[in-house]
Amino acid sequence: MHSHDSRRLFLQGLASLAAVPLLAPACSRSQPPEGDGRASAASAPGSASAPAQGTPAAPAQGAPAAKVKLALNWVPEPEFGGFYAARESGAFAKEGLDVEILGGGAGVPVVQMVAGGQVDFGTAGADEVLTARARGADVLPLFAVFQTSPQAIMTHASRGAKGIADVLKSGTLAIEPGLPYAAYLKKKYGFDKVKVVPYDGGVARFVADKELSQQCFITAEPIAARRKGSDPATFLVADEGFNPYVVVVITRAALWKENPERVRAFIRATREGWRAYLQDPSPANAVMAKLNTSMDAETFVAAAEAQRPLIETAEVKEKGLGVMTRERWETLAKQLVDLGVLEKVPPIDELLVAAG
Repeated sequence: MHSHDSRRLFLQGLASLAAVPLLAPACSRSQPPEGDGRASAASAPGSASAPAQGTPAAPAQGAPAAKVKLALNWVPEPEFGGFYAARESGAFAKEGLDVEILGGGAGVPVVQMVAGGQVDFGTAGADEVLTARARGADVLPLFAVFQTSPQAIMTHASRGAKGIADVLKSGTLAIEPGLPYAAYLKKKYGFDKVKVVPYDGGVARFVADKELSQQCFITAEPIAARRKGSDPATFLVADEGFNPYVVVVITRAALWKENPERVRAFIRATREGWRAYLQDPSPANAVMAKLNTSMDAETFVAAAEAQRPLIETAEVKEKGLGVMTRERWETLAKQLVDLGVLEKVPPIDELLVAAG
């Protein structure tokens, strides 16, 4: 989360993807802080309860931890808090894993890195995963952090809008029209009554113009706008029917085939880390704050709280953190076909072979 730009579920211009074999990164924001800020993975495990799925196989006594790389598609922020919590609490170490977390940023091709074997795991949006596979990237989704997409439209509360349909009846909208969620909204409501302008990544223009609405992540720009004295009202795109999983952990199919237990161990630890982060985000926030000095402590706290209901949904409480369903993936694939992003719905069962 940050105050300068918004998470993008795809890079600008999906049309450009046809020229390359794999997807470029899912976000395009300012460059990330350097360094991994690695702390000892051998610290005492936190208070998180045992993973919901499977009993981990204890690493052999004296066996060296397996070195694993996780590439994030943006800088260290609360949306990745559970991964840092898994490392700092010792959840990864308990599974025999020594995990290096690589912060992302503009121009970091996470999907390509995973598919090409430069890293073992990465994070991406569900719509990006489907599009990447359609273009030949043999990546598999494993764990979905955000059950509800934080992508939203932000407007001024003073306008009295009751939903996105109202927002699109007048005024100006700053948005990237080539992205799937924007195409979905345009097809559903039309943009003929609103003036569409390029999204510039900040909130200064929003704060200054009461007639301007803009795309946002509800864990980011609204917090920044409020701190500048504005009155943002936000409406989730998910409530309009377009709700891809966000911060999806992916791996390459080859790793799953060659070492499925390592993949399962990583997901068990990730689940434990996210449970720990939801219980108490402060230890992981402290680590991430050293890596991302552009975000202050108050914003870390606000973002962690804002994202909680998007991660810990009723389905998660019933089925466990990271849950993914065939129905959700199939619905998204059909929507992407309808929008012209995909030519056809891929075999969903093949996609989810390593999930769960």
